[in-house]
Amino acid sequence: MGTREAAPDRDHCDDAELIRRSRSEPERFARLVDRHAPRIHRYIAQRLGPDTADDLMAETFLVAFRRRNAYDVTRSQALPWLYGIATNLMARHRAAEVKKYRLLERIGPGSSDEEMTEAIVDRVDAQGLSGPLAGALAALPARQRNVLLLVAWADLSYEEVAEALDIPIGTVRSRLSRARTRLRDALGGSDPSMAVEEDER
Repeated sequence: MGTREAAPDRDHCDDAELIRRSRSEPERFARLVDRHAPRIHRYIAQRLGPDTADDLMAETFLVAFRRRNAYDVTRSQALPWLYGIATNLMARHRAAEVKKYRLLERIGPGSSDEEMTEAIVDRVDAQGLSGPLAGALAALPARQRNVLLLVAWADLSYEEVAEALDIPIGTVRSRLSRARTRLRDALGGSDPSMAVEEDER
């Protein structure tokens, strides 16, 4: 999508304006990638691991580029839109995500099992997820897990999650409430949203 040279002052505009301009000047879309790729990559890596994140981040922006003509330019910030694309792309990897959480549940972040591969060690270190929390996340229905992790890991507001997943804000609230209840039960009554956020630090 063009080289990543320093953007001129005219690119210091909101996301919507950048996308609008990219419709006639496609090279401008690279500026949107520069702005948001690190956060999208981090979110995917938290859920699926760094190797998968490289490919899915690139695919997220490729899909966004192809769909830029349909972007609602009344929405100044494109990040929820990008998170929505990434979340939809991750659907095909849902089984791998659940498998990863089940593995983390078994081995725990402090495991010294010599048979663990280096990739798994890296993922455990990056996630910092405790066994019970990983197991509880794996047990969540995908729709609830998506809402919970967009709030806890992507730090989106309820309104932004609704935009990202193209669902009503009331649905965001109900799915989040159910996810928190399930996690609270699985974690012995502790606050699940704090557990997810603190384990990520």
